[in-house]
Amino acid sequence: MAQCNFVVGDLAGNARRIVEAAQAAHAQGVRVLLTPELAICGYAAEDLLLRPAFVAACDDAVQTVALQTAGLKGLHIVVGQPLQAPPGAASGAGMGRSVGRTPCVNAASVLCEGRITHRYAKRELPNYQVFDERRYFVPGERPCVFEVVEGAHRWRIGLLICEDAWYARPVAETATAGADVLCVINASPFHIGKGDERERAMRERVRETGLPLVYAHLVGGQDEIVFEGRSFALDAHGALAARAPSFAEDLLVVELEDGAGHGGVRGPVAAQPSTEADLWHALVLGTRDYVEKNGFPGAVIGLSGGVDSALVLAIAVDALGPQRVRAVMMPSPYTADISWLDAREMAARLGVRYDEIPIGSIFEHYQADLQPLFAGRGPDTTEENLQARIRGTLLMALSNKFGDIVLTTGNKSELATGYCTLYGDMAGGFAVIKDVTKTWVWRLARWRNAHDPFGHGANPIPQRIIERPPSAELRPGQKDQDTLPPYDVLDAIIERYVEEDRSPAEIVAEGFPAAAVEQVVRLIRINEYKRRQAPVGIRVTHRSFGKDWRYPVTNRWRG
Repeated sequence: MAQCNFVVGDLAGNARRIVEAAQAAHAQGVRVLLTPELAICGYAAEDLLLRPAFVAACDDAVQTVALQTAGLKGLHIVVGQPLQAPPGAASGAGMGRSVGRTPCVNAASVLCEGRITHRYAKRELPNYQVFDERRYFVPGERPCVFEVVEGAHRWRIGLLICEDAWYARPVAETATAGADVLCVINASPFHIGKGDERERAMRERVRETGLPLVYAHLVGGQDEIVFEGRSFALDAHGALAARAPSFAEDLLVVELEDGAGHGGVRGPVAAQPSTEADLWHALVLGTRDYVEKNGFPGAVIGLSGGVDSALVLAIAVDALGPQRVRAVMMPSPYTADISWLDAREMAARLGVRYDEIPIGSIFEHYQADLQPLFAGRGPDTTEENLQARIRGTLLMALSNKFGDIVLTTGNKSELATGYCTLYGDMAGGFAVIKDVTKTWVWRLARWRNAHDPFGHGANPIPQRIIERPPSAELRPGQKDQDTLPPYDVLDAIIERYVEEDRSPAEIVAEGFPAAAVEQVVRLIRINEYKRRQAPVGIRVTHRSFGKDWRYPVTNRWRG
């Protein structure tokens, strides 16, 4: 299983990685190499798949892999690719509306000694959460089983692609077609708990068929989604027989017991990480890949002395190294002295470049210039937002001048309730903790202080930052909880309403205060326009504010 980090659209680079994996696998005596779903083009290629020239170029790249691996005798390479559908294929939902388009399938090609011997088209096309495959593909109709000879033994390999294996019928038909082992290639985005969900679902397929199962998975970040790898194999009894590490590239080699139908599988088993470790590595990998795959030299962060920006700074350093991260403190007249001290302390602990740009004089000029227009109106959130927007402008100026991407520091709780400023703290290129609620922010900060997963030092976040009551520090004595419910209540309501689609009445019935539920749901509704303008950020929950949250901005429903 070639658990590789492919790049969307880098066809030559992806082909090269597959060839290198094939050479390494062949040197170890491997007879079947599985690459992840759509490996040749990267996942998800989105509307690139609507371009016939792109699909044709992907097939050319697969042909290149076949030619360059022709000398690897006896090795069968399964390569995920988009492929023009055979003549007569029906248009999928939405595809028929693209005038002149040839239907496309989500395919896997089997290469052996320079030839493409088999091709399989994915049969179950997911169209929920972040998946939109019916926009691009038509479903396949037949199972695919190919034969591999190893000495005196003949193995029949049943091929499936991701969603196929979540349904009993495609798997049963593959077993009926004579498969001795089920091989599943995948690109299944991470969210908290998804790894265990996959293993449970695949164990059910093994129970139904009595066949061992091998699950090859993608690793890496692609815009808002991240893939954790964690490829695995189950024996014919459903027991875990092998597992690759999470959030790292790997060539996982598993050995099938001699003789068709025995169902024995052997391989290394990587340890199961904690939930906090999984989440931390997802955020680090998602940040690193977004920055590096898009060619940014580094990152710049507005460091406030609060826990959100502290967490983002720690993630950025683990992702990029301290030499590529710049922290900027921009105190206003309302910034507490301890915020300065804690920001300086944290920057020193992590060894990043640290600058201070006081914004008091700029803020005064803004207020003076606006005073004639604001005559007769007292200070309100306008003046608070001015400070945030000054900071956003300064960070974007540094980004323009040096090329570094601005990492925003807003969390999911803030985005849900609109406790953030358009063109202020929302200004930037990538929202690292966009899908992390405030309660998880504290939990991750404590975890990172106790662990050093990337060798940049334990305890990077001063304890006072974690323990202080959160505040935007945009007016005297301001605290988040002056206007929001306590975060444990707020985040529980967000989880139920946003991620689980519970109604307000159902949430109240669980014992949450009716006034708090009404307030939070109202804030979520009226702040949709802000979220539409937020930068892309890493999805780590069952439902994030991104591709799988599509509510109208103009909306009068109050259910």
